[in-house]
Amino acid sequence: MKVIIASDHGGFNLKNSIVHKLQDTGVDITDFGPDSDASVDYPDFARPVAEKVASGEYDRGILICGTGIGMSITANKVKNIRCALVHDTFSAKATRAHNDSNMLAMGERVIGPGLADDIVDIWLDTEYEGGRHERRVCKIEE
Repeated sequence: MKVIIASDHGGFNLKNSIVHKLQDTGVDITDFGPDSDASVDYPDFARPVAEKVASGEYDRGILICGTGIGMSITANKVKNIRCALVHDTFSAKATRAHNDSNMLAMGERVIGPGLADDIVDIWLDTEYEGGRHERRVCKIEE
């Protein structure tokens, strides 16, 4: 699985923590930036990452800002993206199993690195159930 990750300045530290953790576990992770915690505009990172996931270049994407809200709104403007804003483990599992989310957004100012690591692990490991959820996901894509 190929994963791409990006943040803005408000999510820079959490992004780096997740990148190092995923590298240590052997996940094929690409850090799209930024390279510092200097102020940047989150759409400049969220949109290109979402486009790379939508094109199939990457299987999944992770976006982090202060709250995760701006990143998720921006990503969901891209066709074929289902970006879920998640701050708990139940939602991480449900959004993969039921919504086939291909992008995950989180907020560094909302959760800490331990919970974020658990969310990422669950989100990456949970398979889409399909079945009764398939028609709903198809309606989203329409």
